[in-house]
Amino acid sequence: MDIATLLGVISAFGLVFLAISIGAGIQLFVNIPALMIVVGGTLGATMINYPLKDVFGVLSVVKKALLTKNISTDKLIKRFLDLARKSRKEGILSLESDIKNVRDEFLKKGVQLSIDGLEPQEIANLLETELDFIRTRHQLGAEIFSTMGTYAPALGMIGTLIGLVQMLQNMDDPSTIGPAMAVALLTTFYGSVIANIVCMPIAGKLRTRSKEEVLTKELTIKGVISLSNGDNPRILEQKLLAFVPPSQRKSS
Repeated sequence: MDIATLLGVISAFGLVFLAISIGAGIQLFVNIPALMIVVGGTLGATMINYPLKDVFGVLSVVKKALLTKNISTDKLIKRFLDLARKSRKEGILSLESDIKNVRDEFLKKGVQLSIDGLEPQEIANLLETELDFIRTRHQLGAEIFSTMGTYAPALGMIGTLIGLVQMLQNMDDPSTIGPAMAVALLTTFYGSVIANIVCMPIAGKLRTRSKEEVLTKELTIKGVISLSNGDNPRILEQKLLAFVPPSQRKSS
């Protein structure tokens, strides 16, 4: 998990719970019926809107986005330069041993296709098709969490209405007014917390990580095509540095 995500989780949840603890105590903000309405209702509405496999599949996308760190562009460019220099000296078939320990499956696949002798345009088509599906999966994950962030406050309002109806129907019994009012207020609280501290931030993180990964994959495609074409390492480097902001470019 990157430092920004970690600090965000600590500050968002930590400060909210700290403020609650300093006040009346966390136990007053725990209400099972309110949680059932908001959490159950949000998940149910989401499953109505999306296929079940997409709803559960988004968990793996979130895990990868929050816990997996993309390889830096500097390291990726350096790796391509090393591969290009070896390919120029010993031929592209010599890269077979170099890619055995590569963890990036996208990079590994691209270099292997070059070794296998596919035409550069065919390699580009295959990798770009895979990149399109990666982009679609990430977009779906962000979309699902944005949808949940929309439903949660709405379910909170529904819970508030339920609590108010229960309270008004039992005005003659003062002992029921407190619990009904608690459900009415806490459902709105839970809906706001789920939407603004969980769902919307995760959707935003998924979009950001998707842009970072797509950029890395596009750089990889450009590097693989240059390798396949047998470009001079210096030319390959200049092509890949185009993906890096001018202030961050480090020529080898």
